[in-house]
Amino acid sequence: MIEIRNAGKKYQQGAREVHALRNVSLSITSGEFLSIMGPSGSGKSTLLNLIGGLDQPTSGEIFMDGRPLHGISDDELTLIRRRRVGFIFQFFNLLPILTAIENVSLPILLDGVPFSRIRPRAVQLLEQMGLGERTDHRPEQLSGGEMQRVAIARALITEPAVLLADEPTGNLDSHTSEEILMLLSNLNEQGQTIVMVTHDSKAAAYGTRVITLRDGALAEDVSLGGGRS
Repeated sequence: MIEIRNAGKKYQQGAREVHALRNVSLSITSGEFLSIMGPSGSGKSTLLNLIGGLDQPTSGEIFMDGRPLHGISDDELTLIRRRRVGFIFQFFNLLPILTAIENVSLPILLDGVPFSRIRPRAVQLLEQMGLGERTDHRPEQLSGGEMQRVAIARALITEPAVLLADEPTGNLDSHTSEEILMLLSNLNEQGQTIVMVTHDSKAAAYGTRVITLRDGALAEDVSLGGGRS
């Protein structure tokens, strides 16, 4: 589903050249729950951004369902991000002036689809997240766990090929974190492909496979077989 071939990413910091990613090759199959681990500065978020089309590699190739994500225009990348990739962030990234159902509907609204057509699917997703009675609440009226569930519903509204989660429990307490990880695991069991960046080995164990990056390079690749222990 996702094929990464010798991907590298470097940045210029003044006179210094920084290699954020070094010749990473990786295949992610449909239905996997891949956890990406590594210390700060190891290249985790850089790799996630390349997979999601938020950035392009300096070298190497990246394909999603056989379609290149490298060497294409910003407009093409924007369409892929909007229609094929769902994003979940550590700090939720909900719009404070919008209700839960409006936040969930936003990715489809941006395509010009009327809210009346999106609403049934948005309600269904919020109910799936256990937020059926919170549809008209704004973010300030929700707990951290509830905001992350809204963010997950928003990520799922486009029926993405892959769900990318960047430290999705990093801003939550341990009990709420476990609830969110269980939710992601259940989505994966239903067939959703997930790629998650995390610092937490317990969180990583909810995946079906864990890779570890060090100094921008792939250091370890371990299959967990049945996923969550």
